[in-house]
Amino acid sequence: MSYSSIRVSTLRGDQHIDFDIYVKINDKHILYLRQGDSFEGDRLKRLKEKKLKKMFILADHEARYRNYLQSNIEAAYDSKSTKSIENRSQIIQGAQQAHAEEVMDNPGDQFAYEQAKSGMSKFFEFLETEQKALAHILKIENMDQSIAHHGVTVASLSQSLAKALGMGDSKMNQLMGLGAMLHDLEHFNSSLVVARPLSQMTEAELKIYKEHPRLGAQKAADKKHFDQLVTQIIMQHEETVDGKGFPQGLVEAKIDPYALVVGCTNFVDRMISFEATPRQEVSKKLLITGLGKYPLGHLKALQGILNQNL
Repeated sequence: MSYSSIRVSTLRGDQHIDFDIYVKINDKHILYLRQGDSFEGDRLKRLKEKKLKKMFILADHEARYRNYLQSNIEAAYDSKSTKSIENRSQIIQGAQQAHAEEVMDNPGDQFAYEQAKSGMSKFFEFLETEQKALAHILKIENMDQSIAHHGVTVASLSQSLAKALGMGDSKMNQLMGLGAMLHDLEHFNSSLVVARPLSQMTEAELKIYKEHPRLGAQKAADKKHFDQLVTQIIMQHEETVDGKGFPQGLVEAKIDPYALVVGCTNFVDRMISFEATPRQEVSKKLLITGLGKYPLGHLKALQGILNQNL
């Protein structure tokens, strides 16, 4: 039999599948889920715990899988849907994560990039129109410490922070969101374990880590389809206003305003997703550890967003 790979991040919600799903173990495809089941609750949780990125379907079931994705995402974005906002948020978060994975897996794929770009526009519209959406997006735990999941969370927080700061250009905000989602491009296929506090890294590891913005930006810069702001955000998202960030050590006046928003929200979700900071402590810790690194106005606005949604 012939098999096709699918991304685990696309399997969300309570919609029943009409195709079998397999896992690959020692070059053998083992049936994991039969037609008629769905991905919700504990089943999805167990998949995340296994840190699986891809599963498999029979090649002749690809059309069924595409129909599943299409109907799932259409129902999720439908404001009149009978699905709960929690379920809709999970499906949409998964779709955005899949977009991020596709681009970071192959930055040269222009189609994947354009899909992620148009997807970001719909995603931001969803966050704008559904008041409880951000809280549900943030509620989705990054159990497998996924770089792509982290990127979606940073994009979500960046949209809210930009709005709070009065940055109202929808086109620029869309590009900011895309840059936020892809900011850790270099980490996606890196062998360096980044899901831990920087204080736990050796000097050699930290040196590698501090090059990830530059290396990620280089991967994006030689692709004509990458927007300049997206590449700029990838390059500058670790810069801080005190000039002690990396890789260039820029001061506030030299940092792109959108990159600064992404940097601030990245700082927050790194604490949650990669440093095991308890959610109830994040808001307080943000102001203590972020002061001097990010503008006070950014920190206070983000603190308000977290207090309302975490």
